[in-house]
Order: sequence, then structure tokens, then C-alpha cells
Amino acid sequence: MRTQFGPFTLDTGTRELLKDGQAVHLSPKGFDVLALLLERRPNVITKKDFDARIWPGVFVTDANLSVIVSEIRRALGDTPRDQRFIRTIDRVGYAFSGRAIDDASERPGPTLVPAATCRLSWAGGHALLGAGEYVIGRNPACSVWLDVDGVSRKHARVRIDGTHQAEVEDLGSTNGTFVRGLPIHGPTALRDGDVIQVGTAELTFRAWNDRPTERIRRG
Repeated sequence: MRTQFGPFTLDTGTRELLKDGQAVHLSPKGFDVLALLLERRPNVITKKDFDARIWPGVFVTDANLSVIVSEIRRALGDTPRDQRFIRTIDRVGYAFSGRAIDDASERPGPTLVPAATCRLSWAGGHALLGAGEYVIGRNPACSVWLDVDGVSRKHARVRIDGTHQAEVEDLGSTNGTFVRGLPIHGPTALRDGDVIQVGTAELTFRAWNDRPTERIRRG
């Protein structure tokens, strides 16, 4: 699988990290950690998950992972302050925070879905979403972590299917989930520009594709 982000391409088949076509050095463990971050993006990967995947059956300290993440950031020209590609979740783990696209030519199936990106934005942050499920909540391990008053530990879930249709549902939160100002009581379709309210936080859902004249419409 080849995954492109910024000027970089990560090729898990050849185990190469390229920048504008030129090889960038990474240690074997550094490559494995970056590959896992891209594979699980934008979800948060806990230190326990890293241990199970990168060092199975071996005891390592948290410092080992920190050193490898620092190596990856140097290779990508990223910093702990900028977090352009790797986001740190204190005392929990890390997540890939940049925009990345898998090479569509390697995906199976007779029909390719046009490249598209969905995004949730809120005061102080944003999350890029591809096909999958994303939990919004106050638990730091959630895909979208909101440390905001009134947000339950696991408050709501956003689903995006292979055709980039999106919906949100409440997960039995204390204060409920609202879309377009109305409380939802089951899976509710999302349209480009919809505002989702969880607790005191408001998140704006955006969806688009790479062709600016063909905005994704939500029914």
C-alpha cells in the first residue's frame, strides 16, 4: 500500500518513505510506527496498542515510543508544537493528524469511489475523517477528543460509508446530541455544513471532493 501525505509517500510494500521521490531514512521501528499511525488514522493509538503491534511479547518503557516518534517527526520536518502530521495525546498515545490519501490504484474492486474528505471542526481543533466510525467524547482515547463541559465520555458516533455518506448518532449521552439545533434520537444523516452540538461544544461537519465544481451533497 502506498499512502501520500504532504510531499511524502509511505510504501509498505517496499518499506520506503519518500519525499518528492527521494528516499528518507527511518529505522525499522520508526517505519512500523509511522505505518501504523497512517493505517489507523485519524484514530488515537494508545501506548498499549503500540506495544502489542510494534513490540509483541517484549517489555519496553514509554521512552522507547517517545524516541521513535521524535525520529519520525525529524524525518517529516514536524515538531511537537506544530503537530502537522503527528498529534500527541498526553498520557494516552498518538494519532496521525495530517491529510493522507491511499493509492487508489491498489484498491480492489471494479469501481473506485472518487477521492473525498470529511472534516469536523470545532473551537481549538479539527479532525479529518475517511470511511469508518469515529467516537466523539471526553475520553482521551476517543477518535474526536473534546475536553469540554457537558460532553460524556463516549457521547456520539459519526459513521462514514464507502460512498462518503455520513450520519451521526447519540451514544446515550447525559446531555444529548443535536443536529441543526434539534435533538437526535437515532442515526441522523449529515449534510455539508451541518452543526453538531455535544455538551457546550459545536462541531461543524464539512464534506468535499477533489473537484471543486462537484461538492458532495447530503440528502
